[in-house]
Amino acid sequence: MEIERLSDSERNDEQAFPKLSDEQINSIRAFGKEVELPAETCLFKRGDKNTDFFVVLRGAIGIFSTNCHGGKQLLVTHEPRSFTGELSFFNNQKIFADGYTSTPSRLLRVHWRDFRRMLMVESDLATLILRAFIRRRLALIDHSIFGVFLIGPAELPDTLRIHQFLIRVGFPHTWVRPEDKGDDGRPILEILSLQLSDLPVVRVSEGRLLKNPSLTELASELGFLEEFTEERTFDVAVVGAGPAGLAAAVGAASEGLDTIVFEAGAPGGQAGTSSRIENYLGFPHGISGQELASLAQIQAEKFGARFAVATPVAVVRRNKNQEFEITLSDGKIVRSRTMIVASGATYRKLDVPGYQRFEGRGIHYAATPMEAQLCKGEEVVVVGGGNSAGQAAVYLSQTVTKVHMLVRSRSLSSTMSNYLIQRIQASPKIQVYYETEVTTLSGQRILEQVEWTCTSTRQCSKKPVRTLFVMIGANPNTDWLKGCITLNEKGFVVTGKTKAGNPYETEEPGLFAVGDVRADSVKRVASAVGEGAVVISWIHPYLAEFRAKREGESRAA
Repeated sequence: MEIERLSDSERNDEQAFPKLSDEQINSIRAFGKEVELPAETCLFKRGDKNTDFFVVLRGAIGIFSTNCHGGKQLLVTHEPRSFTGELSFFNNQKIFADGYTSTPSRLLRVHWRDFRRMLMVESDLATLILRAFIRRRLALIDHSIFGVFLIGPAELPDTLRIHQFLIRVGFPHTWVRPEDKGDDGRPILEILSLQLSDLPVVRVSEGRLLKNPSLTELASELGFLEEFTEERTFDVAVVGAGPAGLAAAVGAASEGLDTIVFEAGAPGGQAGTSSRIENYLGFPHGISGQELASLAQIQAEKFGARFAVATPVAVVRRNKNQEFEITLSDGKIVRSRTMIVASGATYRKLDVPGYQRFEGRGIHYAATPMEAQLCKGEEVVVVGGGNSAGQAAVYLSQTVTKVHMLVRSRSLSSTMSNYLIQRIQASPKIQVYYETEVTTLSGQRILEQVEWTCTSTRQCSKKPVRTLFVMIGANPNTDWLKGCITLNEKGFVVTGKTKAGNPYETEEPGLFAVGDVRADSVKRVASAVGEGAVVISWIHPYLAEFRAKREGESRAA
């Protein structure tokens, strides 16, 4: 199982591997120091965090990848005027590469704390470095280089669960099937001393195998979880990293507020599963929800926002200092002066007998490249009449033989954007069934057949379909808020009832809600982004009043 190196064109990509000018190197010198190192000096190793940044002045640095059974391979060599790193250097996650000097070398070394400071001060340099890091990460993902190895069959729901998480967080990985063989011809399972019953397994490093890990366990192993200290109190805690939460994080961090973002799954929310959003301002060719979320997260991290991925919030309460104490699912407590609820919604499910048995075994809630690959060349069923269902149907029609689209209403005009309706009507591969509902699902270990019924004529149809996409809306993700603030009869957060007339503040001062989770919001990506950006203007006066009150109490004491 050979790991593919970056192609010559990618290694010569001037944006991914730019050569620094004398002026740029001099700007970096203000934040680091020059060091002379002999050949084969280890600069960083797989699994390290907070790694220093290196510019090659003389000599070279070799970057090595690791295959599934521990073999190393040279991926790329950084020569004079080049610099090390990719996105894991930027966000303090664990790195997944080894770096050694290839020859006696003179390097400009920048400590990771000074590297963060440099990015804030040198904006042009930060743009160049950040662009290079993004391009390098995309190349690694495209080639399944570095990262981790997921070993498991596609028919296991837990294999798909882990694979989807790694895709959503943009972490390079290789999906290894149980029947694959190593470079020496032996089966991977034999090389790693694994049984089929152990799968799925994630190999995160040599000698470190995680058997069917939870997302929280995997996120912790990869460095996606924040380490919190009791002394630290954030200015803003954002719960949820969908479009609204990401916009709030960018706005807060860019204005100097100490910001933490908690996300129970992976950044992007429901929008992150959209194959292509074409009516979002500024992207005439469209953009996938995952790409939009990834870029927004990088933007927030650039300004200093911290992210705790796969970290559900369990309970929220105020302490004696009127700060919010946020208890996480693992029992840790984080304090913040203000809080923004942007937890979005959870997928609705069909009320069909045996439905849960096929979740992850044929039933999906997103149409991303991963799901499209699983059903390539087959017939599929898409349930729903909104934009998400329309985007999925159009996207899947490129790779499947037939899309059967089931809609409860008599038309799509009131629930779907016109551009999607036109594409659906023009596609010979998409057939729409109005006033139709799924009535029966059947199969042995996986979904094998779907039956649906027209509610007006009672006519039934059966198809040997193995893949069903359910996109029928969502319920607010607010169970963790019950008893804390007011929710409406459908579970959405009620806002705008304060004397100040703040449309995003709940009756609990300093606690705001934005995006789909808010009762009066417009359920669109652009609207969610707008609310997340605007809410920060209401947080500043609250924080000013909060600090003034605390200072007054301190003087009185």
